[in-house]
Amino acid sequence: MDKLLYSDVKSLPVFGDVDVLVCGSGPAGIGAALRAAREGVSTMIVEMGGCLGGIATAGMMSHWGGASSSKIMQEIFTRSREKDLGYSWIDANDPGINAIHHDIQMIVLEEMMREAHVKMLYYSMVCEAVLEQDRIVGVTVQNKSGRGLIRAKCVVDATGDGDVAASAGVPFVKGRETDGKMQPCTLMFKLGGVDYSRAVFPCSFESKVEVAQGELQDLGDRLLPFPAGHVLLYRQPEPDTVCVNMTNAICVDGTNAESVTEGMQICRSQIFPIIRFLREYAPGYENCWLMSSASLLGIRETRHFEGIESLSADDILTAKYYDNWVVRRAFFNFDVHNLTGSSLDKTGIQKEWKQQGTYTIPYGCLLPKNVEGLLLSGRNISGSHLAHSNFRIMSVCIALGEAAGTAAALSVKQNKRLRELDVQEIQTIVGE
Repeated sequence: MDKLLYSDVKSLPVFGDVDVLVCGSGPAGIGAALRAAREGVSTMIVEMGGCLGGIATAGMMSHWGGASSSKIMQEIFTRSREKDLGYSWIDANDPGINAIHHDIQMIVLEEMMREAHVKMLYYSMVCEAVLEQDRIVGVTVQNKSGRGLIRAKCVVDATGDGDVAASAGVPFVKGRETDGKMQPCTLMFKLGGVDYSRAVFPCSFESKVEVAQGELQDLGDRLLPFPAGHVLLYRQPEPDTVCVNMTNAICVDGTNAESVTEGMQICRSQIFPIIRFLREYAPGYENCWLMSSASLLGIRETRHFEGIESLSADDILTAKYYDNWVVRRAFFNFDVHNLTGSSLDKTGIQKEWKQQGTYTIPYGCLLPKNVEGLLLSGRNISGSHLAHSNFRIMSVCIALGEAAGTAAALSVKQNKRLRELDVQEIQTIVGE
């Protein structure tokens, strides 16, 4: 596909003209937009749905997993807890609580954006990157107003799938390096009517729960419709509610509309069989009922882009320290879901995780090798399939967003190319 040049779109109506444009409002986009705006540059965030947060809200993810140095993540936790007091089981004095009240978090995120003077544009699909020579100068978007152009001095691609970077011609591979297979997708849903006094909460593939009829994971593997089969259940802030991470669709390509549509239908078709299973076999779930299901399909893996640097699995396992870090104190496991069925892939490690400490992510992983003015942010940064299974966790993605937003703001204010920035200045802003 030929690259789209500014001369090709200059007749389009202009929907925005900003210093920094953030495409996608998942955790990576949230971190990028807030950090850029707080550094004093005009910022816009474009979202294909109707709320901020991505998988953390519209995707109904149960909790913020993993860990990182993100200051904005901690601010979200604090502000959400403040709004949640009075009717939730959450203890506001417990800093370890990271369960998500999805509607409260949507409201908190919008408040934070308005306070930072970020312009938000919902129901807008990013279509193509617009370039002048090797530099991105904006993107086209499609929404109810039609097709339009958003001009920007710097663009942060936080779309997850890297739609902007792919359109700009940044080289990438999809999925696992050996065969292109990608991790399965999931549609989260929430149950009410759970008896917390008796309920079980297996929160990892390796969590074993003995029930009257046998071991719960084994029962799920035998009785749930393939490729579903594992049992993952998470406490929620609202009383007697549980987030369920048990639907499963394999061989779904998150960059293909027909494939995503099929994946969504497969996952929805598994919801009631899962509920029937839980009512029969899981203590405390005998009277559970479907409260809601996510509007956003959880896509774990698609494109891996080529950056100036690339993060490897060994970097994570050995807790490598990069002098040019832009993310610190990252920690998670190799959360590789089975690429051909349910449960954990044979390459995944959870319970027996042996990481030597927290790891860092270097600035070069955010810099695409051949396009200026563009930053990768979130699960689309430069890294291997196995490393990606670790850094794709939301707590790391929001820290990546903070780094990208900081770099974008500094580039604009100093009128420097992204590759010319002093990484220590980024570290001073995002670090502690």
